[in-house]
Amino acid sequence: MAGANNGTRRLRPNLLITGTPGTGKSTTASALAEATNFRYICVGDLVKEKNLHDGWDDQFECHVINEDLVCDELEDIMEGGGIIVDYHGCDFFPERWFDRVVVLQTENSVLYDRLTKRGYSGTKLSNNIECEIFQVLLEEARDSYEEEIVIALQSDTIEDISNNVASLTEWITTWQP
Repeated sequence: MAGANNGTRRLRPNLLITGTPGTGKSTTASALAEATNFRYICVGDLVKEKNLHDGWDDQFECHVINEDLVCDELEDIMEGGGIIVDYHGCDFFPERWFDRVVVLQTENSVLYDRLTKRGYSGTKLSNNIECEIFQVLLEEARDSYEEEIVIALQSDTIEDISNNVASLTEWITTWQP
């Protein structure tokens, strides 16, 4: 329900920017936050800063986030609206938090190049490429949120990112609680 939040209505929408690592979530979310004066929260950074994890996964070379701790940390922040959350998963966030869920998608060869430049290899690289091929995050978003708030946007080029920021900024300006 757009704008619904514990019986009160937000004055500004909240957005979730999700997608496979390397699809441009952080670039898009930070540019959108700058364009709209919204607060940008990168969940990966928040997890590290506040120790909202259950340790380190050696195979995937990342923290194992504690979803309950993340949700507890964000609960009060999300109530006010005007928040852009960036994370490569979406199924554990409360549905009521978001008015728009954006799934960024990238062509596989572009994604491969981006991830290898980040130092991804082996299982971590192949799993992320497979997630993109099989549209795992788009399916997860569609399973977790109302269909009308989920959109998929292509994110292969700087031009794509600029167009995505422009269209999302337009959506924000026309959003009504």
